[in-house]
Amino acid sequence: MENKQELIESLLERATEYGKASYELVKLKTLDKTSDFVSSFIPHFIVIILTGSFILFFNLGLAFWLGEILGKTCYGFFAVAAFYGIAGFVMHFFMHKWLKKLFCNYIIKKLLK
Repeated sequence: MENKQELIESLLERATEYGKASYELVKLKTLDKTSDFVSSFIPHFIVIILTGSFILFFNLGLAFWLGEILGKTCYGFFAVAAFYGIAGFVMHFFMHKWLKKLFCNYIIKKLLK
């Protein structure tokens, strides 16, 4: 009887150790995936900020330049806004599914890496 009790206690200890090890493994895998995702996101975020700043100042310069050519500054801003309105319309109606699939695949690939 004592032998069975020792066997059950040994089995329970091993199961507890296995559970703790499995929990630690899940924590470490989660930490690895999170750190990989965040570490790849930060450089992309910096590039997006710098590119956005470039585009902003480029568009301001373009709008002022077109305004001089067209005779009034506001006409240059209207021309730039019209370009972005048309581009947004095309993107929304013709490229929305493609862009969504592209970004979803990128995020899934990063998370499963």
